[in-house]
Amino acid sequence: MIKLLEGTQGIGVVLTETQQAATSVIEAFRGLNANILVQEFVAEAKGADLRCFVIGGKVIAAMKRQGAPGEFRSNLHRGGNAVQVKLSPDERSTAVEAAKAMGLRIAGVDLLRSAHGPVVMEVNSSPGIEGIEKATKLDVARKMIEFLEKNVGGTNRDRIKY
Repeated sequence: MIKLLEGTQGIGVVLTETQQAATSVIEAFRGLNANILVQEFVAEAKGADLRCFVIGGKVIAAMKRQGAPGEFRSNLHRGGNAVQVKLSPDERSTAVEAAKAMGLRIAGVDLLRSAHGPVVMEVNSSPGIEGIEKATKLDVARKMIEFLEKNVGGTNRDRIKY
């Protein structure tokens, strides 16, 4: 699988089924001076991934995104759907460690369930919250604000000049 680093919502992700196809896609992207990432395709994930929302070293919400029929990408913007999911301890610690490795106190970590355990596919420094709030019925925005208020010394409302 080859991804444009500047892509979002599943745009710029190409599944290449042969080495020759991968070489052609890589050459095309390099010819455009595009920044790319080559990732393993995890067939056993069956078009699903896990979005883990990590705040302050804890997973506060998680959803399973399932791609539309025949679609290898699980993005909600590509027609997928999402439901709340219970993570295994290994998945939970993998998400927390991935956010920590990137130096992020707030992150969306995308995992795949593979035959050899959870695989990190992406760590988002500015993850969207609409899908996870809808799937989990949790006010993720409120959790983010509470974390920020607590970790920057309270609210700044009294110091803001209007």
